[in-house]
Amino acid sequence: MADDQLKRAQEQGQVQYESIRELVADLTDDSKDSDRSREAIHEDTLSVLVRSGWYVPGRDEGKPEDFQFLLCWGGPAARLIGILNQHGEPDSATMQVQDWFQPWTDFQPNTGADADDILLTYARCFYFGE
Repeated sequence: MADDQLKRAQEQGQVQYESIRELVADLTDDSKDSDRSREAIHEDTLSVLVRSGWYVPGRDEGKPEDFQFLLCWGGPAARLIGILNQHGEPDSATMQVQDWFQPWTDFQPNTGADADDILLTYARCFYFGE
């Protein structure tokens, strides 16, 4: 797929990442109130979804295995997806972007090597365990 077909989506992904980076910076800044920072992260996400894998009904309990946070929708759109560990905590986080008539595509923000850590810190503000 040509980059020009996703140019607007990639620009939106970068905007969303910059917002996430600022929210995470507030969260990790000792001079700020961490509860307010976490609340801001929760309010930033448009929707939170989880899904489970295959399991035997009545014998096994289905627990969430994957998550999705919708960051913005329409054309273009951006989301975070990832895998949850056995305790219901995010273990990975990947940003994806999409534009009209284009599939969701992994997006790597234009930033330093710490982007993966920032996205994971943002995702870990949510908990999906019991």
